[in-house]
Amino acid sequence: MTQSEENHIKTIFLLEETGKGKILTNAIAEKLETKASSVTDMMQKLEEKGMVTYMKYQGVNLTAAGKRAALALVRKHRLWETFLVNRLNFGWDEVHEIAHQLEHIQSESLVEKLDAFLGYPETDPHGEPIPGRDGKVQMQAQHLINLSTAKPGKTYVLEAVLQPTDVFLRYLNKVGLGIGSEFLIMKIEDYDLSMEIIIEGNSCFLSKETTQNLMVKHDGQ
Repeated sequence: MTQSEENHIKTIFLLEETGKGKILTNAIAEKLETKASSVTDMMQKLEEKGMVTYMKYQGVNLTAAGKRAALALVRKHRLWETFLVNRLNFGWDEVHEIAHQLEHIQSESLVEKLDAFLGYPETDPHGEPIPGRDGKVQMQAQHLINLSTAKPGKTYVLEAVLQPTDVFLRYLNKVGLGIGSEFLIMKIEDYDLSMEIIIEGNSCFLSKETTQNLMVKHDGQ
């Protein structure tokens, strides 16, 4: 597949992870910052290659082959992000675009040696699961909850960021939140569901949009 085809496949996979059923071309176009008509043309090409099932005006889904291809790309992307942060000391908000370029390298032996070099990590620097060589996700995330559903008066640990855009990660850096950060929920405002937390002795307010993008576990779980 071309890099453009791979980008479309991975985007569909990531949108499917949200559990919204068939993925509309407009949603794909928005993520890739391109025209819906261009996405439609690409869906027809990918359907011919057996990567997607596509019905005009009704949306698209990956086939089994398309999902395998997407998981391989996600695996490479998250391994490269882990390498860049853990071994080259990049910030977690600096690695997405670099990893996006590196994920298109086709050498399977390089990917497997990279995985071994990193000690077979189960999650990337943003807490997102890294698929195994067989496409399976080893991380057991049943114990995680969305921060927006957490309760006041309890202590939680940040485990994953659902939409780790660079600008959002820089915001989390600013308020002192990172993977493994422990914090106490002081209160949740009835008006807008914003949340006051205490982290390292400092008070911070998080919007509902922010809490919906964070996955946490109760301290002690």
